[in-house]
Amino acid sequence: MSQILGVQELREIVPVRPGMHLLDKVLIESETKAWGMKGLSMGENFFMGHFPNQPIFPGVLQLEATAQLAEVLVWKKLDPERKGDIFLKSLRRVKFRKPNLPGDRILIELEITSITDDTAEFTANISNSSGIATNLSGSLGVRAREKQTVFPMEFNEFDRGRNLAMDTDKIQSILPHRYPFLFVDYVAKTDGSMVTGIKNCTETEPIFREYKDGYTVLLSSVQPEITAQVGAVYSLSRPAAEGKIALFMGIDSADFTSPVYPGDQLLLEVDMPDIKSRFGKGEGHMLVNGKEVSRTVMMFALVDKA
Repeated sequence: MSQILGVQELREIVPVRPGMHLLDKVLIESETKAWGMKGLSMGENFFMGHFPNQPIFPGVLQLEATAQLAEVLVWKKLDPERKGDIFLKSLRRVKFRKPNLPGDRILIELEITSITDDTAEFTANISNSSGIATNLSGSLGVRAREKQTVFPMEFNEFDRGRNLAMDTDKIQSILPHRYPFLFVDYVAKTDGSMVTGIKNCTETEPIFREYKDGYTVLLSSVQPEITAQVGAVYSLSRPAAEGKIALFMGIDSADFTSPVYPGDQLLLEVDMPDIKSRFGKGEGHMLVNGKEVSRTVMMFALVDKA
């Protein structure tokens, strides 16, 4: 049943906004095996923010490309009538091994390991001409397209005020990320190894799934990046990290439990314990209106700036 799909067919299957279609070609080898290809070009806008003067294809966009490939394989089984919301439900054992750079072509090899009425499990390897860049496993789920039920009539203790721990200028003095790949709006407070960051989700951002009926939700794949940036701001702000940069090395686990909509305020609570060696682990929780919508356990390293 070998079949090749190009961008026209892929755009019909994967409901993301312009600029977030991350597959150029797909080879469907069987009902459970597929290959995806993406060429990386310096003309892509995310390279402006990840990173200026040292462009690298973001790890979480590798995850999104993989989720899109999995969706191509399983949408007919998970949501044949296209009435639900197919979403990245979980990630496990993600390891970012080598960078993908402008000029690389990346090849994704994906296998569906099990599938039920509402969940598909998969494993994947992502390669470039230098070898394996990323390994991961995860799952896709399908849920109803839930209507928003909360309108925030009042401001809260975490809204922007005079007593911020770090404002946007301070964050940009610590992180190398820039538009359009800087996702932390400010740090509200720190308490020991706990740091609380804020991101406002808004309609004008490209990082959403958007269906033909207008239903719009934040991509699961970018949520670990948002969480990791909060942790990195905190880790790099400590005196022991002077002259260092933080590298996102992998994800032990990530679970995405509820949809996030334009207009939601993301409360990001991240525990970043002191690093005793080069490597460390942090745990982040993303909340909307007091409800946890995702949880990420991430691995990172602090290394000397080049």
